[in-house]
Amino acid sequence: MIAAGGSNGIALLEIGGVLLGLALLGRLATRLNVPSIPLFLAAGLLGGDGGIIPLDAARDFIAVGADIGVVLLLAMLGLEYTPAELRSGLRTNGPSGLIDLVVNFPLGVAAGFALGWEPPAAILLGGVTYISSSGIIAKLLADLDRYANRDTPVVLSILVLEDLVMAVLLPILAIVAVGTEIGAGAVSVALALTIVTIALILSSRFGEQATRLVSSRSDELLLLTIFGLVLVVAGLAEQVKVSAAVGAFLMGLTLSGQVVERGRQLLTPLRDVFGGLFFVAFGLAVDPASIPPVLLPALALALVTAVSKVATGWSAGSRAGLGSRGRWRAGWSLVPRGEFSIVIAGLGVNAGLDGDLGALTAAYVLILAVAGSIAMRSADRIPIPGLLTRSSSRSSRTR
Repeated sequence: MIAAGGSNGIALLEIGGVLLGLALLGRLATRLNVPSIPLFLAAGLLGGDGGIIPLDAARDFIAVGADIGVVLLLAMLGLEYTPAELRSGLRTNGPSGLIDLVVNFPLGVAAGFALGWEPPAAILLGGVTYISSSGIIAKLLADLDRYANRDTPVVLSILVLEDLVMAVLLPILAIVAVGTEIGAGAVSVALALTIVTIALILSSRFGEQATRLVSSRSDELLLLTIFGLVLVVAGLAEQVKVSAAVGAFLMGLTLSGQVVERGRQLLTPLRDVFGGLFFVAFGLAVDPASIPPVLLPALALALVTAVSKVATGWSAGSRAGLGSRGRWRAGWSLVPRGEFSIVIAGLGVNAGLDGDLGALTAAYVLILAVAGSIAMRSADRIPIPGLLTRSSSRSSRTR
């Protein structure tokens, strides 16, 4: 029971103010035709240490809400796919996914070393630059009515592969972030990968049975069951050093059929609320004064990795037999960064890593969430470089 007045009353005022602020920012984002993520990040920066809106009493709630937000983001991602779809994506677009990883991950690592960071922070920056924002991209594809385009399956396949790599990569990055010794780290990585592999196999073979156990005609009972299971599995995963986010992803992946569709509808409002708190919490952990010094490196990294993502999409589109304009759209569709870049950087921020990882990631995501969204909308009006069109003509003649 909440006592009247005192610190609890202040906490309620702050929490209510944060939620109303997120609602207003979400409306503003809709008006401006930009993602809400950068605005939520900016709100967190304003409320953090050195910010202009102090949030002291609500910090504990926001921190727990942020953890739930990460879990729900990954659980909803798991609900989007079936094990069969993941296997099909690996077979069909494995080479393109490998190019995506090999090109975009090292760019972030190299940038971290160039900035003089220690290896753990540089490796996490590699994850930040590698992963595109599934949430932003999927929403824009729907808003632009592009799901029927031939280039869209190419984009979605790349995103599926990135999400699968995330399930394997997150436990490794979590171990890197805390600076575990090499021997213990190797054991932890092996354990994490083994658990993820076993979980994928079990979800593939026993997903239907799990779905029947979870299913209920009551929306209330179904929501409580799925939400509770996601949190329990995420908590257990965290206890065995796998990562709560990966546990949630695997839980979502296990379910199938009509339960998935109903589960998505029921969990989406919760994900949006707690996901908003997650971005605010990340902003709270970053001193606004640390942003200006990293703006130029963040802008340079954004430009380089935007080009690398366009090249990745162009290459994947070429493999799929798309024309030059379809390849161009596919490339620009991979540029936005968002929620999962923040998840990865959050590992380092929570571990207290040296360097400006949090500040640089915040600036980087702010730039590419907005610029990438604008580029997606304008892809058909952006001229294709002559070198690319000539290479496209040569490859078409060869086929």
